Amino acid sequence: MLLMFLLGVVVIIMWNSRERILGKNGQKIVLIATGDVSLARSVNTQIQKRHDVTWPFAKTAEVLKKADLTLINLESPLISNCPLTDTGMKFCGDKGSVAGLVFAGVDVANVANNHTKNYGPAGFEETVAVLEKNGIMASGYERVVYKKVGDTTFAFVGYSDIGEKERDFTEIREARLKADVVVVSYHWGVEYTSQPSIRQKDLAHTVIDAGADLVIGNHPHWVQPTEIYKDKLIVYAHGNFVFDQEWSQKTKEGLVGQYTFEDNKLVDYKFLPVKIADFGQPHFVD
Repeated sequence: MLLMFLLGVVVIIMWNSRERILGKNGQKIVLIATGDVSLARSVNTQIQKRHDVTWPFAKTAEVLKKADLTLINLESPLISNCPLTDTGMKFCGDKGSVAGLVFAGVDVANVANNHTKNYGPAGFEETVAVLEKNGIMASGYERVVYKKVGDTTFAFVGYSDIGEKERDFTEIREARLKADVVVVSYHWGVEYTSQPSIRQKDLAHTVIDAGADLVIGNHPHWVQPTEIYKDKLIVYAHGNFVFDQEWSQKTKEGLVGQYTFEDNKLVDYKFLPVKIADFGQPHFVD
């Protein structure tokens, strides 16, 4: 009898462990999020010179495509007749470069940042139209997009704290009612700093209080640390991904976040480091 009892205990423990690993429905969903993506300036020059819109993603697309969802911060408008330049702070990429994003398996592009409106409302609307025409959802600036994977509905919300007005985060509260998982992209912080500011932390805590499950940060162009707040993950900055800032080591580095959800909860995450070469092409490193 004792042996039968012990065997029963072992079976129960094994079954409970299996449930913890697989979840109730056994479905694991992987979201990949990158650092800043700019198809402007020298990146645009490289694309045009090589006649290859897939060039920026040639060494990373295989990993990005494998995710169930891939999210980027698109920090340049995609427009017609984008002038070629390697300098300046007025960004644009050619609208044809959207094919590179498709090649990389991008599902959602956050457009709430300090450069997507560099060519005014017309350039911004053209960018959104180009993305949507190619099957990429544009989130940010009151645009909340939803994507269902299996039985799980994801909401993507985007904000910029760079030169933008204060928000009341109504979009997050509304998304919380419609989605199982709410992912918030936030463009914030101080450029070229390795630690989040008090302002970043306050905003991160506020959006989680409003209903966010995961906060994806960008803009500093350097990698910044993570924080767990009320059992929710905040990644303050992923660094650069596709960018032409080759004037320092830290601006040539970034992280690709791989976030695994199960039963509507983030159960695992890891970071894949990248290094940028040739003015805009990232590759994975150990």
